[in-house]
Amino acid sequence: MNLKQLEYFVAIAEEGQITAAARRLHISQPPLSYELAQLERELDTQLVRRGPRGVTLTEAGRLLHERATRILAMATATVREVSSVGKGLTGTLCLAVCDSAAGLAPGARLAELATLAPGVTLELREGSVPEVLELVTSGIAEVGVVRTPFSTQGLRTRFAPSEPLVAVMPPALERGDELTVLLAQLEDVPIVCDARTAAGLGQGRAPFCVTDDARSVCSCAAAGLGVGIVPRSLLTVCDTGPCYIKTLVEKGLGSRAAVIWKADRALSPLAERAVALLGELF
Repeated sequence: MNLKQLEYFVAIAEEGQITAAARRLHISQPPLSYELAQLERELDTQLVRRGPRGVTLTEAGRLLHERATRILAMATATVREVSSVGKGLTGTLCLAVCDSAAGLAPGARLAELATLAPGVTLELREGSVPEVLELVTSGIAEVGVVRTPFSTQGLRTRFAPSEPLVAVMPPALERGDELTVLLAQLEDVPIVCDARTAAGLGQGRAPFCVTDDARSVCSCAAAGLGVGIVPRSLLTVCDTGPCYIKTLVEKGLGSRAAVIWKADRALSPLAERAVALLGELF
């Protein structure tokens, strides 16, 4: 099994047709069918079921697709990083950022990379905290930005100062003082937050709306669905409309962002510079 076979299989899995996959790969259909057959013989298992309208993955095929996608991404990252180490501040930096840290990274300071090293390309990947951790620990992303809580095992970290959460309050649901609000004062209003914030509220308080992406919280609040709870820095990239913004005063509900990278691998010169610039953002 080699990288070419994996690339061919991923194309077949994603296109659902050998003809379409061959077109995507810019090759003819016979060699693609041959490589698929070779792969199935080598693994001694059926990977796809052929039908009149295309192919569908078997259970083994779904597992191989998941692993192959990750292997190909890691191979690309390895080539990129080895090249960057040899050339200094050139090449491509893969940066993974969780949605709730979008107000911190990427930021204006990272634009200095383009000035310092015109040959640099920044590849930005976004996702949840678990997704960013997976991208970094698997080697696909060299540097990541996440929010607490998360496991630091196998990682090196640079933490930002603790950041308060804020309540994004539609005018009809305004509560609290001029600048602050207590969580207890929001007991009679619907709450909108992401899943990680919802877990911090405790079992006694179930939000009305839980989002996958923290940036959607502000949109929901602006639409009047409820009082949104987000890190303060997220407001720089979100439209809160006519909402009031008040600091949420509640012990244990703060948030910290962190730059992360793998502890057992040397950063490329490009990644080292990016970590320094991201650290200054905090």
